[in-house]
Amino acid sequence: MVRIRVLVVDDHRIFAESLAAALAAEPDVDVSAAGSGPAALRCLERGANEGRRFDVLLVDSDLSGAPGLPGGVGGGFPAQREAGSGAPPGDGIALVAAVRTAHPGVRTVVLAERDEPRRAALALQAGASGWVAKDCSLSRLLAVVRGVLREETHLPPALLTGVLRELTQARKHRTDSERLVESLTPREHEVLRCMVAGLGRKDVAARLFLSPHTVRTHMQNVLGKLGVHSTLAAVALARRAGVRPADLAGDVVERSGQLA
Repeated sequence: MVRIRVLVVDDHRIFAESLAAALAAEPDVDVSAAGSGPAALRCLERGANEGRRFDVLLVDSDLSGAPGLPGGVGGGFPAQREAGSGAPPGDGIALVAAVRTAHPGVRTVVLAERDEPRRAALALQAGASGWVAKDCSLSRLLAVVRGVLREETHLPPALLTGVLRELTQARKHRTDSERLVESLTPREHEVLRCMVAGLGRKDVAARLFLSPHTVRTHMQNVLGKLGVHSTLAAVALARRAGVRPADLAGDVVERSGQLA
């Protein structure tokens, strides 16, 4: 019998342990639980290193994302979510994106208390294979778990229209952003990538061997061509267009090579 390894990630201890126990009753399912995003990533890494990779991640859409929270297999859950503490709701989606990058073979399913088309669309864009209600039946959840392992995508029927609308709108915004970015010169594109990497004017000048005055001119041209009025807005538009941040480590290596 092929066994399915599932990792439940939820900072509500009772829910996580109850769900894990219910899933563990299935003869072909092995279950572990983590109480935070960092704990989940540690579990995934440990499983990969031990040759016992997880197949499916079930993650709370409103998972607390505060770094340093205790968590992991064997009861490492926060005692409670304190009002006003930790990361804002929605870090479950951030975890989905992190898992797609670090463990692309793991399928993720988001567990949500509410049907939210925009959040569901964001989850799919981040790499999730499904979005299901927390109060769905066990048989429904198991069907989703087995389905995503067959490369299926699962959404509640009531969400389909809203999610498709959100994805279509996001695609339009991306296309518009890509068109604006394509209007930049190669040097302006380099400057924009440095901006996406979080570099200020002086650091950009040092990286590209330009004067700060020249960099300021390039930055002003970038803002003008993108039709925005701030660096933050330019970076947000660049990310929508898929612009990758400058490879700072690579730049340093290249500079070292030039000096040698």
